[in-house]
Amino acid sequence: MIKAILIFNNHGKPRLIRFYQYFAEDMQQQIIRETFHLVSKRDDNVCNFLEGGSLIGGSDYKLIYRHYATLYFVFCVDSSESELGILDLIQVFVETLDKCFENVCELDLIFHMDRVHYILQEVVMGGMVLETNMNEIVAQVEVQNRMEKSEGGLSAAPARAVSAVKNMNLPEIPRNINIGDINIKVPSLSPF
Repeated sequence: MIKAILIFNNHGKPRLIRFYQYFAEDMQQQIIRETFHLVSKRDDNVCNFLEGGSLIGGSDYKLIYRHYATLYFVFCVDSSESELGILDLIQVFVETLDKCFENVCELDLIFHMDRVHYILQEVVMGGMVLETNMNEIVAQVEVQNRMEKSEGGLSAAPARAVSAVKNMNLPEIPRNINIGDINIKVPSLSPF
């Protein structure tokens, strides 16, 4: 089972963090630091598997990573996962990001975090691998993009809300409200 997925740059700045096992926030930060130090000091021509750090479970867990340009993609898995299978999964994830963002770079992970998380959820959910077929993942992402465009996206939500309120057929707003002995005068409101 996948316990955590960490993506950070060459300087150790986290770009995507997903834990599938609960850790307190300060512990998560320590795990990220320790993982970065373990992975970043390794030479590029050595094996991409290593034992998990002391914080995340020691020898029962493995860190499987790939270094692409300025980013490290690190999957922390337990002993039941295949190292080569996870390396292939990292490759599928990176290639899917590359297809969806047309030459993915670190800035895409920063400015399109919602899309990156959606793509990751198509690949892994709850620590279990859902899909490894890149074409299927890209197809689902395209369906999601079409749905967002048809709805106008999140940026159009305030304008749609104002438009909906303007188009509501409300009766004239009462100017005086009388309830028994209580008389309430409603101030004049400007029209939309």
